[in-house]
Amino acid sequence: MTQHATTQTRPAGTRSGKCFDSAQAALDGLIEDGMTLAVGGFGLCGIPESLIAALRDTGKKNLTVASNNAGVDGFGLGLLLESRQIRKMLSSYVGENKEFERQYLSGELELEFCPQGTLAERLRAGGAGIAAFFTKTGYGTKIAEGKEVREFDGEHYVMERGLPVDVALVKAQVADKAGNLRFNKTARNFNPLAAMAGRICVAEVEEIVETGALDPDDIHLPGIFVHRIVHNPTPEKRIEKRTLREGN
Repeated sequence: MTQHATTQTRPAGTRSGKCFDSAQAALDGLIEDGMTLAVGGFGLCGIPESLIAALRDTGKKNLTVASNNAGVDGFGLGLLLESRQIRKMLSSYVGENKEFERQYLSGELELEFCPQGTLAERLRAGGAGIAAFFTKTGYGTKIAEGKEVREFDGEHYVMERGLPVDVALVKAQVADKAGNLRFNKTARNFNPLAAMAGRICVAEVEEIVETGALDPDDIHLPGIFVHRIVHNPTPEKRIEKRTLREGN
């Protein structure tokens, strides 16, 4: 993770507390070349659409991005691949993006494959201040090459590093003005873990309510993890693959 003195920067644009009037304003002063970012989402479900577009518009390059996948051609993180802003991806699945495949096979893009559960735990560990942990996943495969292996109770485990990042971009259904978040069903996916891993977290949300409007038991991620909020009430929510039953 790179270190950048961004916490004292006052972003441009209208803001009220943690709330910003645009994705561009929410990212202003945060992004630098060479940063490491975590981006929530699974496929195209629960991705911060407007923040990804705003990240592209910053023009910052040589980014390392940890995300379950890299979107699709022309949408999601695929936008940053097309603009050649991503230097390295840490992902568990990349099969839906032809530009990703082309860049990787041509040596233009560095890729660190990470099993899905391991990626989730690396982000959680990064947010919890855990430097490393051991998992059986990947033992005896290429995933384990070059990594420390230990035996516990007769089983072999691979050491994986926690994954703190400079900036996390996440998507939620509802936020209150203190930054407490509620996600929509499976769109929760990697979002809370990415948020916890970020030194700075920016959340894109469909609805903003007053602080106290969310029942404490209905909060999925406490506002302590969220530094900036941007309202996007009409996300595209593109469907990755549409499968329909043939009519009778």
